[in-house]
Amino acid sequence: MVETRWKKAPDLSKACVWKSELWRHADDEPTREGAVKRLVKMLKGLITEAEEEGLKLAPFIGVSCPGVINEDGSIEKGAQNLPGNWESSKFNLAASLVEGIPEIGEHDTAVLMHNDGVVQGLSEIPFMQDVDRWGVLTIGTGLGNARFTNRRKENGKEKNGKAAEKDDKDTGEKKGKKS
Repeated sequence: MVETRWKKAPDLSKACVWKSELWRHADDEPTREGAVKRLVKMLKGLITEAEEEGLKLAPFIGVSCPGVINEDGSIEKGAQNLPGNWESSKFNLAASLVEGIPEIGEHDTAVLMHNDGVVQGLSEIPFMQDVDRWGVLTIGTGLGNARFTNRRKENGKEKNGKAAEKDDKDTGEKKGKKS
């Protein structure tokens, strides 16, 4: 569970982990459905703890996962180290989480999935503003990588002279690509 601390730093550079729980599916060897059930139970427990502490929660669950993640949250390929068939056209982890946790507070739950290497890189954006290009290499049960390009703004315009979009954060838009 992440505390954004966005009032202290709108670029989220002061964000921190408020509470976490570690579970390794390899210890239990569950089925895919068992793993999803365990994940839902763990998330519900964290939500309950946060509510008991009086924290106001965003109705959002972010999931980083190995492999190629489709826009709808399904896993196209690269999930061979997860229990069961996570790449099935009949399975969607994001939809399964929404089914298990339809609301957080009084709001519909939104779930966003992305590749784990990209998510790791996105978490470093506030600290990588002094370079033009940078990348992430993940090494675990597989290899992953992502590269990023920072757009610079000078006097409200990008370096190429285009007007900067007002809805972008001052840090500029970041691009991530799974190779």
